[in-house]
Amino acid sequence: MSTGLDIAIPHSWSWSPLKFVTTYLDRGTAPDYIDDGPIRAISQASNQAFGFDWQRTRFHDYNGDPRRLKGYLLPGDVLVNSTGNGTLGRVGYFTEGPDEIPCAADGHVTVVRADEYNVDPRYMYYWLSSTPFQDYIYAALVVGATNQIELYRERLAGAPIPVPPVEEQRRIADFLDAEISKIDTLISLRSLQDSTLGEREAAWRSHLFLASKSGVWIRVKHLLRSKPRYGVLVPEFVDDGVPFIRVANLSDLTNRNRLATIAYGLSAQYARTVTMINDVLITVVGGTIGKTAIVPEDIAGANVARAIAVLRLNPKHASSLFTTWVETPEFMQQVHLATEADSAQPTLGMEDLANFSVRWPADYSEERVMTQTAHEHQLDTAAVHATLNRQLALLGERRQALISAAVTGGISI
Repeated sequence: MSTGLDIAIPHSWSWSPLKFVTTYLDRGTAPDYIDDGPIRAISQASNQAFGFDWQRTRFHDYNGDPRRLKGYLLPGDVLVNSTGNGTLGRVGYFTEGPDEIPCAADGHVTVVRADEYNVDPRYMYYWLSSTPFQDYIYAALVVGATNQIELYRERLAGAPIPVPPVEEQRRIADFLDAEISKIDTLISLRSLQDSTLGEREAAWRSHLFLASKSGVWIRVKHLLRSKPRYGVLVPEFVDDGVPFIRVANLSDLTNRNRLATIAYGLSAQYARTVTMINDVLITVVGGTIGKTAIVPEDIAGANVARAIAVLRLNPKHASSLFTTWVETPEFMQQVHLATEADSAQPTLGMEDLANFSVRWPADYSEERVMTQTAHEHQLDTAAVHATLNRQLALLGERRQALISAAVTGGISI
């Protein structure tokens, strides 16, 4: 068959459309979600790259034989996320659920069940996970645009799979099971190191303030030139206007041209949140509360979204030291107390934020020393994080390269 893939497979192998080596290939069911029920529904969110996240599964209200349910899962089924940019194409391998409750895929997930006389299910999983096939999905199979892309059943059914003799498939799958397990263990350990480093850093930042010799407990408002303010409630974007900072922009405020813009008149209605150099920006809505950025010179004059608060410190205080305090457990404890009644969409009020307690150095010379110490420590920590992230990236690349080579006959097993 003509595959559209620039891959040379061994002479003893052949190409086949998926539909000829599967006994079932279809989307799952559209669940009627309830808090607890007889069927566990596996969604795209629960089908993660590292395996199934059972905490993200929900339950389907269904009366009848679960085996008759569309998308009912059997051991060895391969699940392919089938909608949405960034999610589509992610592949999972089902063996069993976390309990005795039967499992089914929801309507955004395609179930691919191998015909085991022709294809080993684990080999099929590794092929669908491989870089060549993942690239092929986006090059030839998806339809739609932006976040509305979909992987249609008919296109996936016609997609190619290289088919070695079944015994060779099993050797390949056994080899990859063993090697990928080793790599995944290393990835897990490096991820744990990164997480532990973050916990250690939070404790270090807390100690920096609590151990201050001249430190006194004061309200945040006593460090500010003006009250904290929310940003623009309903932005209307224009092609040429005032740069507009959203939560997603806080991780990189180095380029003014990357920001959307709002009308000058709308920004003028929120003049109090037009930013100045060294303003501290803090997210105050949802799960990202406490994310910070300091306004650089190039971004001064921009306005901010409703989910961001602008704090303007007295010039004698260091904005960078204040953002270090925001990253302490003491800050987050106060956030929790101030927002615990808003469990659906926590929102930190400006009056609450202004009245948060912070242990701040009363001696300006100690404040300068603490600021420099925090800066140097931040650089050291960033270097360690960068090293761990490089290692994780290399392990991920090694993982994909090994899978791709094995399922295309690039290595002898």
